[in-house]
Amino acid sequence: MTSSSPMSREQVRDVDRRATVEFGLSGLVLMENAGRGCADWLLNEGVKGRVIICCGKGNNGGDGYVIARHLEAAGVDVEVLLFTNPDELAGDSETNFAVLAKAGTPFTRAADLDDAAFQERLRESEWIIDALLGTGITGEVREPSASAIRAINESGKPVLAVDLPSGMDCDTGQSLGVCVRATQTATFAARKIGFDAEGADSLTGSVKVLPIGVPRQLLDPD
Repeated sequence: MTSSSPMSREQVRDVDRRATVEFGLSGLVLMENAGRGCADWLLNEGVKGRVIICCGKGNNGGDGYVIARHLEAAGVDVEVLLFTNPDELAGDSETNFAVLAKAGTPFTRAADLDDAAFQERLRESEWIIDALLGTGITGEVREPSASAIRAINESGKPVLAVDLPSGMDCDTGQSLGVCVRATQTATFAARKIGFDAEGADSLTGSVKVLPIGVPRQLLDPD
């Protein structure tokens, strides 16, 4: 189920916490549902070529690892570009990266690529998946994410943003210095209130709300 009302950053955090504490849903289950939903959406779009998945170190990146696993299982040529060191991962993101690595899914540390090599990776893709930064970001985007976002925007390729475009403030819809300009955004459980801000649609592209198994009582309590 999805919510009929947009949610703020704090509301999203509260729903995640209550789903885990009160209903016993593990973060891994929610992450799996989110990633699988994004993968299914992209497959329904008829993706045929290579997909580059840009992953940060938080749960947004964890969603990206799940997406990569499901796309690869469906026969899609994928590569994960990792914008952190694997030993900096933690929690559910670390778990899903370990599954990805054990399965042999191709991944490359972005730090091991120079700018030209990174841009070439993007140019060779059919789709780029933005799983760099999630709803938690509030300050200006820092490196290496800032440079990655600029390169993604300059690539001219279709971009699927995971939950929201990296660099967008969840509550205001404003760019935090630099922001992915997505073709489509797959957001989880509810629209984010920032999506309705003036000009935000130029960053989100078209938005689809994906259910991730959060109980109805948490999304529409009334």
